[in-house]
Amino acid sequence: MNESRPGNPRPSRDKGKETIAKRSSGRASSSWWKPVAFAMIVALVALPGVGPSMQAQEPAATIAVDVKVVTLPVTVRDKHGKIVRDLTKDDFTLQEDGRPQTIKYFSQETNLPLTLGLLVDTSRSQDNVLDAERNASRSFLDQMLVQPKDKAFLIHFDREVELLQDLTSSREKLQSALELLKTSSDRGSSNDPNDPSNSPSGSGSHRGGGTQLYDAVYLASNELMKKQQGRKAFVILSDGVDRGSKTYLDGAIEAAQRADTVVYSIYFADSHRNEGQRQGGGMGRGGGGGGGWPGPSGGGGGYPRGGGRGGGQRRTEEPRTDGKKILERISKETGGRFFEVSKKESVGDIYTSIVEELRTQYSMGYTPDKDSTATGYHHVVLAVKKKELTVQTRDGYYADR
Repeated sequence: MNESRPGNPRPSRDKGKETIAKRSSGRASSSWWKPVAFAMIVALVALPGVGPSMQAQEPAATIAVDVKVVTLPVTVRDKHGKIVRDLTKDDFTLQEDGRPQTIKYFSQETNLPLTLGLLVDTSRSQDNVLDAERNASRSFLDQMLVQPKDKAFLIHFDREVELLQDLTSSREKLQSALELLKTSSDRGSSNDPNDPSNSPSGSGSHRGGGTQLYDAVYLASNELMKKQQGRKAFVILSDGVDRGSKTYLDGAIEAAQRADTVVYSIYFADSHRNEGQRQGGGMGRGGGGGGGWPGPSGGGGGYPRGGGRGGGQRRTEEPRTDGKKILERISKETGGRFFEVSKKESVGDIYTSIVEELRTQYSMGYTPDKDSTATGYHHVVLAVKKKELTVQTRDGYYADR
């Protein structure tokens, strides 16, 4: 990073100014300035209201107050699933850790800058759907990037996590990056007969893993989203099964929550997929061990090593998991929404729903009460007073001193 350098002192110019001031004032100035100034100050203080107001303003200029404002992106639907757009803050009740809170900020902004991330699973389980994902993503990005400050990035993950396109407002760059999306089988496998990725099932874990979903969420949150302001959202296209990440599921969710990022999940099922064995693995723009893709930090991001609500380094092996439930949980706890591709609902249909939701969200904020100063996770419950309506928002936030 470029560091600001202090300018060189210019004593000769300052000295010159001082000399000019002394010459222009002459000796006479010192004989009348002090009593006149003193008289003016006494007169000002004596004026009605001037003295007290000046005294009252002095502390305000010297006291700094650190106010924590928690913001919530909120979507409300009726019993038919239609988005409700005509509510006010008085239609909601809010609690944090069981204590009622006052909603101080409320709006339905559609013009706030949007930062969007596409996280695409390119493991072998996605061979049959990747073309559809790529084509639908083109239209989706065109619909979402409508303002100069709107930005997006593209990541693919399988046995590695790779940033194909960093944050940009350029549709052309993003469209070019979409063309780079290929599954691991399309990119070719190594000639090593011991390489598990050469197995007929494609279920092995080459270079330490086959589907590093949790690492992709974690690194995208920490390396990209955490530094951004305004509306932030991920769209994950995957079967939800992780193989080889160094990060726990809880650690990935926590990273997205700390980055104030909503996660939308698009689930693709593959009944013929064999999960195989999960082993710890590396990542990076070329595979291998290490911490993330080359990016603004210069060397990639680190991984959580414990703490939080369960984040940390993954165990060497984990039992078989349900990818659908994993994606459902990621979306629910970050305030997003889960979708499943089917014959009745295509990827394009799902993208249309996400576009509508991001453009019609309410934004509300509150200042937690004094009992909420503790660090760590705080659980938030937002409800609508009308019983036939349902609320979609994140489950809580992390407070840091």
